[in-house]
Amino acid sequence: MSSRPVALVTGASAGIGRELAKVLAREGHDLVLVARRQAELDALAAELKQQYGADSRVVPADLAEPSAASQVFEALGPESVVDVLVNNAGFGGHGAFASRDRDADMRMVAVNVVALTDLTKLVLPGMVARGRGRVLNVASTAAFQPGPFMAVYYATKAYVLSLSEALAEEVSGTGVTVTCLCPGVTDTEFHAVAGTDAQPLTQGPLSMSAAAVAESAYKAMMRGKRLVIPGLHNKFGAASIRLAPRGAVLKIVRRLHPSSD
Repeated sequence: MSSRPVALVTGASAGIGRELAKVLAREGHDLVLVARRQAELDALAAELKQQYGADSRVVPADLAEPSAASQVFEALGPESVVDVLVNNAGFGGHGAFASRDRDADMRMVAVNVVALTDLTKLVLPGMVARGRGRVLNVASTAAFQPGPFMAVYYATKAYVLSLSEALAEEVSGTGVTVTCLCPGVTDTEFHAVAGTDAQPLTQGPLSMSAAAVAESAYKAMMRGKRLVIPGLHNKFGAASIRLAPRGAVLKIVRRLHPSSD
């Protein structure tokens, strides 16, 4: 890899992660691209090289595996420095908690919470020691309230938001920043994977493109903002949730994720 700053992006094979990798390459970074699908990563690496002159290291990894974060970190090599860490990998799932597959929910926790925490734990100390670095953790507007019939997913994103805000305060004054991205409904493959692509929440006109979300996230990260919620409608929704009675919020979210379970 060249002497350009290095950004490590998880979940880089599609959606917001892919778009963030493109923005980072455009803005002068080399990339470490992490996801399960090597073919998509290889294609993205070639695209980033052709369009932006960025060198990329492809690291195929299933972040649900217990040792995944360590494997990714070891693949960087002892001399590698991560200037930007983007914890974007994550997925959701729909259905009643009592009925959903146990392994699926535990994999969700492993990817959305454990891998994100472990990779940050491995990368952040080096950033603090060098006095520079940026961490971008991808949560969701789901982080601001519980989510009946998507209970585990909403809870994992609440964890990401809480962790990110706490770390942002811990590293203040060190030259390192931590930003939490909380997008609303975004046009990616997330909803097809989660089984929510035909539900009321995803059928409205307010879905944002992954590219627009990535641009907002990058600008906020570079300004050192602790929280970014792309889209005025998403900002309004997150603010209104804080003022609404908790019971009413639960009923509303339940209607957004109807289940036959």
